[in-house]
Amino acid sequence: MDGNVLQWMVEHRIVWVTSLFWIITTAGSTAAMFAWSIAGCVALLRTARRADAVMVAGGMLTGWGAMSLSKLIFGRDRPPVPERLVEISTHSFPSGHAMMSALLATLAIGVMLRSTTEWLHRPLVLAVPVVASFAIGVSRIYLGAHWVTDVLAGWVFGAAWGLLWIYAFASRAGRTERGPSATKKGPT
Repeated sequence: MDGNVLQWMVEHRIVWVTSLFWIITTAGSTAAMFAWSIAGCVALLRTARRADAVMVAGGMLTGWGAMSLSKLIFGRDRPPVPERLVEISTHSFPSGHAMMSALLATLAIGVMLRSTTEWLHRPLVLAVPVVASFAIGVSRIYLGAHWVTDVLAGWVFGAAWGLLWIYAFASRAGRTERGPSATKKGPT
């Protein structure tokens, strides 16, 4: 499957689409995802949403570590150079662009759903991070930087890591609302 998808992408490259995907892949880099997450954390802190800011920061930092470790463990080579339009020396699996964008998208949606600002709950607004992550992942395949399975794994790992952080903070918030005595077991 990986080779077939890459070959199809190479055969269907168009100059203006290649330029567009260069912009998308640059805007969706791991460094850009951290810049977006820092901006989000600052905004959350300014609106007294400290727990959400900690969730985003913690999720992104640990997600980056998990992604980097995964690349070392799997050690997968990237697509070959003639097809690859991106000069990069790190391992391929999972796609860092896909994983970190899916992670940030998942955390952003979690934060938006917890917000009291109603327009943030609209389906079109909630779809923006998902569409952005999708475009970033496709750009990596189109430019030959990753195999399709690298990107699929990145999306799955990123979303799962984000959901793990959302669940952990939701569980913590539930315990805080019930108070410390609610977590004790035994006769009353």
